[in-house]
Amino acid sequence: MSQNASIHLTGSRKSRRLIAALILGTALGSAATILMAGGPATTAHAAPISVPPSASQMSFAPLVSRVKPAVVEIATISGGGATSRGESQEIPNIPGPFGDMLRRYFQQQGQGYARPQQRALGSGFIVDPTGYIVTNNHVVDGAREVSVTLTDGNKYTAKVIGRDEKTDLALVKIEAGHELPYVAFGDSENAHEGDWVLAVGNPYGLGGTVTAGIISAHGRNINEGPYDDFLQIDAPINPGNSGGPLFNQTGQVIGIDTAIYSPSGGSVGIGFAIPSNVAKTVVAQLRDHGSVTRGWLGVSMQSVTPSLAKAIGLPDDHGVLVDSVTSGSPAASAGMRQGDVITGFNGKTIKDGRDLALAVADTPAGRKVEVKLWRDNRTLTVTVTIRGQEETKSAMLSDPAAEPKVGLALAPLTPDARAELALPSSANGVLVEDVTPGSPAEDSGLQPGDVIERVSGNAVRTPVDVTNAIRSAQMQNKTAVPLLVRREGATAYVGLALQS
Repeated sequence: MSQNASIHLTGSRKSRRLIAALILGTALGSAATILMAGGPATTAHAAPISVPPSASQMSFAPLVSRVKPAVVEIATISGGGATSRGESQEIPNIPGPFGDMLRRYFQQQGQGYARPQQRALGSGFIVDPTGYIVTNNHVVDGAREVSVTLTDGNKYTAKVIGRDEKTDLALVKIEAGHELPYVAFGDSENAHEGDWVLAVGNPYGLGGTVTAGIISAHGRNINEGPYDDFLQIDAPINPGNSGGPLFNQTGQVIGIDTAIYSPSGGSVGIGFAIPSNVAKTVVAQLRDHGSVTRGWLGVSMQSVTPSLAKAIGLPDDHGVLVDSVTSGSPAASAGMRQGDVITGFNGKTIKDGRDLALAVADTPAGRKVEVKLWRDNRTLTVTVTIRGQEETKSAMLSDPAAEPKVGLALAPLTPDARAELALPSSANGVLVEDVTPGSPAEDSGLQPGDVIERVSGNAVRTPVDVTNAIRSAQMQNKTAVPLLVRREGATAYVGLALQS
């Protein structure tokens, strides 16, 4: 992104450089953006709204007239009131010559003060006739009051059923006393680049606004969460559209409008929507449990660089390298090892860490899946029983060191060196004492103070061990060799290039 462009999120009431979630409009002073999401339909009621494809070929009017009643305006109030004594609360910035003195007084006395009240507007859509409504998490996050206004003007107090920060989805419910018009999720995988889409929402508080465009791209990562997989659209969306639905031509929701890329805060034709196939399972879990449980494998990973792929004999650089396996995890129980490369999961090809994170997260706890591995220059398959994700044990993708290329000065790992590096007395390996500037070792990312623990999968304890292992690889005409390196308490594989 250019330095002047930003991406905006609303609901959390924060503006992020690069990508801001789009759609929470400001009302009475506070800015916020709103996103849209969709939820499960209940088969015990009338069928959800749908439009025959032929009805929308010449005009979007038939589609709009059918789906518009299911789109709602969401208003939130946060802040307000006084803090209680002893409550941890940010002290306001008080201008004037006595500002510092008053701030110190508040801090010392713990005396309450009036917190500013913030109001924000967003969008949502009804996914069940009993009043379940999908929106963005950032629309309702932190709100003490949430209200929903329908297209007929009726306004209801809403209850937050559940929120999921990682996908920025939320589910709220109103009690209307009668069945409401609702829409259903479509299949975002069958939404192709170039297909027409309609965005309906509440930009800048202008409720019931309809815009049209096409799907510009799939699988966009805007660095808003670990499971980013956005649809990019050119249908204009603006602050206040957040949480609103993105419709295909048959009236199905294939996305939830969430963010825009913009140098000014307004639409420039680059918007992002959460795919319906991501939202379906999240919304179903929010409705049933109020929270989301994701699959957990129990590995830490790093990307496979071209040099690492050569070093371990992979035909390409697709897959993720297992950096460590958590003891007692599903991966450990299945026999997965440090140094394995995961190339497939449950029938899906794994190209990078995001592919694996999404695939694991979507797998229900208790399900057995086949994981395809590359180990010792051959492919094998193991069966893993996935468990529920643990908060402190989610699989993370760590970027590898820079692509490696040799110029190492090595030394034994003495007790003094262990103490200086804060390593336990049981730690073994070889200390990198110096790295020659411009050498393959420096280009690989190796640094003085690194500890080489393994070369080509074999443990090393002396500088001679490392030297012999590298020479052996050179004699076999290998172009690179994998090193397991420890730095600041963490380990990572580095592919050390042996040839230009």
